Amino acid sequence: MEHKIEALVIEKFEEEGWEDCFVVDIKHHTNNKLEVFIDSDSSLSFDKCRKVSRHIEAVLDEQLWLGEKYTLEVSSPGVGRPLQLQRQYVKNIGRTLAIKLEERKEQGKLTSVQEDSITIEKEVVIKEGKKKRKELVEINIPFADIKEAKVKISFK
Repeated sequence: MEHKIEALVIEKFEEEGWEDCFVVDIKHHTNNKLEVFIDSDSSLSFDKCRKVSRHIEAVLDEQLWLGEKYTLEVSSPGVGRPLQLQRQYVKNIGRTLAIKLEERKEQGKLTSVQEDSITIEKEVVIKEGKKKRKELVEINIPFADIKEAKVKISFK
């Protein structure tokens, strides 16, 4: 089911004005609830989510893929959801990420995204005898090592 829905959404994204949109995740739950998470390289408006929802509903109602009763939710992933795609990392350059790796956690400002890794900048404390000083260091983290990465929201 997820593949059929993804194909429908991609079909919508091939229309003019939708080039910067992409599918993040699709979940079909046992209670006939369908969640579709989409995002955009720029900004994703409520109107775009509504149009994608209407596009999917038209086919679901005609083809009855989920029967007559279903729940459909189309939205952006939201700040609490982990980043999943390289495009999401690119969109969040300059923001602070909390990253879970296999044996440790890292937190720092995302400074760049490469094809197979990201670079974050973080402040470390360096001890020199009895003195301590802070220094910014860059850390390169391969995507393969990232178990989960979330954008940290700051209210400063």
